Amino acid sequence: MGRSYFVDEAVEEYLVGIQTAPGSCVTGLLAGQSSPQRDFVVLAVQTPHRESEGQPKASRGVSPLDDIDVEWVTEHAKQVSRMLPGGLSILGLFLVTPPELSKDAQNALKRLIFAMDKYITKGRLWELSEEDVTDQVTLHICSKTKKTVCKTFDVKDPKSSAKPADWKYQTGVSSSWPMLSCSVEVDVQIPMTGSSSDITDKCMKDGLRRWAKQIEAACCLINGRHALDDSELVSGQVKTSFCHSSVILILHLKLDERSSALVQLCSGSVKVRGVVHCRAYIHNNKPKARHAAQAIKRDIINTVCSRVEMFLEDLLINEGSHKGTVVHHVLRVLLEGIVHPKMKNLS
Repeated sequence: MGRSYFVDEAVEEYLVGIQTAPGSCVTGLLAGQSSPQRDFVVLAVQTPHRESEGQPKASRGVSPLDDIDVEWVTEHAKQVSRMLPGGLSILGLFLVTPPELSKDAQNALKRLIFAMDKYITKGRLWELSEEDVTDQVTLHICSKTKKTVCKTFDVKDPKSSAKPADWKYQTGVSSSWPMLSCSVEVDVQIPMTGSSSDITDKCMKDGLRRWAKQIEAACCLINGRHALDDSELVSGQVKTSFCHSSVILILHLKLDERSSALVQLCSGSVKVRGVVHCRAYIHNNKPKARHAAQAIKRDIINTVCSRVEMFLEDLLINEGSHKGTVVHHVLRVLLEGIVHPKMKNLS
């Protein structure tokens, strides 16, 4: 039996409203939350056109499917994943094609889904747990009949074949999801063993990976209480139609193992300092405290990792313009995108 995807009606309205030119294809992302029991889709966003494209390029193949820019689709997925709050992630892709391309759509979706997952998880600093779902969803939509075909691929198995899945629309899928918020002060000093961009990138990732392990091992206090693994997050609370079941998560950083001083030869250092304000949403299908703790911890790690990635990208773009021994970079990033109507206050 395949997986079941419960999709918010706002996603249905968005997908039905997509307009395609005759004989062309449209790609886009599906975002939401997965759990071992069921999956929830709360957001769909179409892949934008490249601003630098100008005039349409000549077709590279005999089919519009051959003209899909895989690199651009995966880059869009990475940017959208950066702006999603904790608990939400890219679950898969949708593809709108004319009827005559329906038979070839699944091969195109498989190529895209594996490329996308490989790209957006390349720099991930946390490890998958046994409960994490590795299936990604693909949705093919006929532009004429609006008929949908939903299938999944196990992205951790390169030889995975498509499995049928249920695609069910519902009203207010995420309207009563509990929210968690947390503020964490970050002060990480990372030694640099060289000045080249490759060495800088490696040192930054190694330093952040050590910090991420501390976050994953931290003790969580939800509403002042220790987050026991199998305790229910919203035990005793009444479900409502409003997303006001907010939970405050307090992290107490603590390492169980003793650490010793490390002497390392380096040519400089980078300090990542500031306060991270994170927010996570958890589905209301009997969520456990450990699921909430995992969501907020991963959001903290992802937020810091994304900002550092943008810092390194800025260094590559402006390489050579900063020659001082001390350089201060203040990252002010404005991300614009489609936000689920029930989560308009996402930051």
